[in-house]
Amino acid sequence: MMGKIGPEFFQRDPVTCARELVGCLFWWGECAGKIVETEAYSAEGDEACHTFFRPSSRDFVERHQAGDAYVYLNYGVHWLFNVLVKGEEGAGFVLLRALEPVAGQAKMRERRGNIPDHGLCSGPGKLTRALGIQGVHHGTSFLHSATCGIEAGVPENLCEGPRIGISKAADHPWRFGEKFSRSLSRNFA
Repeated sequence: MMGKIGPEFFQRDPVTCARELVGCLFWWGECAGKIVETEAYSAEGDEACHTFFRPSSRDFVERHQAGDAYVYLNYGVHWLFNVLVKGEEGAGFVLLRALEPVAGQAKMRERRGNIPDHGLCSGPGKLTRALGIQGVHHGTSFLHSATCGIEAGVPENLCEGPRIGISKAADHPWRFGEKFSRSLSRNFA
């Protein structure tokens, strides 16, 4: 790996950050995985972004710094982990959609069950459950932590496509991933 990523990485636009996070190493406590899938959300004019219809999300963007964790409960079932992006080119979020586990798989299985490595973090809800990420982590400056963070990396076979799992603005090609990873939440066409 090439070194720890700091908040300045997220002081750009969400699409660039989402693309460049693919191939990086995300670690949380004793668990880690290579980021193999992300999605970008823009705080301005993006109907799929929480800021479009949630005043609390707009307040979050105003009060927090680039690189802070934005964790929310999706459909009352799964916690989802996003990173706040806030720069001159615009604000928004990057959703971590999937990881390829590289450390802590035994701990991940304690939380998720006896699942093959490639399925442990193969979706945003699976990822947070496997790593033990919950609502208490919302708003944390995890990039400054000694036990959490992201290390720079290089993707293999980077591809892009439309976002998935949403009903509005789904046509934006703001989903990025490693095309041949077995850990994707859904394959790219």
